[in-house]
Amino acid sequence: MSTGTTRGEGPAAAPVTAAAPVTAAAPVTAAAPITAGDRAGCPATAVLHRIGDRWSVLLICLLARRPHGYNELDRAVADLSRRMLTRALRTLEAEGYVSRTARAESPYRVEYALTARGESLHAAVRELGVRAATEAATEEGPPPAAR
Repeated sequence: MSTGTTRGEGPAAAPVTAAAPVTAAAPVTAAAPITAGDRAGCPATAVLHRIGDRWSVLLICLLARRPHGYNELDRAVADLSRRMLTRALRTLEAEGYVSRTARAESPYRVEYALTARGESLHAAVRELGVRAATEAATEEGPPPAAR
């Protein structure tokens, strides 16, 4: 959370500030619990939900290579039902990560491509993938706190 936001509800909510370093003179106090409202209000929550979705990251990575038609995406991802593919694409489109273009050709064709926002998310996900691969390649793996 950033400084200046409020925690809790009502007008008496205290501003959240960065924790001061603990020194010998400063008493240690328990931090206030993070509420559901805090999580919902955090800008990172929506992005984390999107990359935590089972199919969205895979679809974003496929579309980062080139635009795909619906049937191409259907064939490219094993174990993804057409219903779930449709839901994931609609969500990605509604959130501005994917554009949908209907072509009035014979046969009718729908093409999906990443938007600038989708390309930005792909870059972040790719960096996360590089980090995961690097940590998996080391003997120690991630730090003990992250295990």
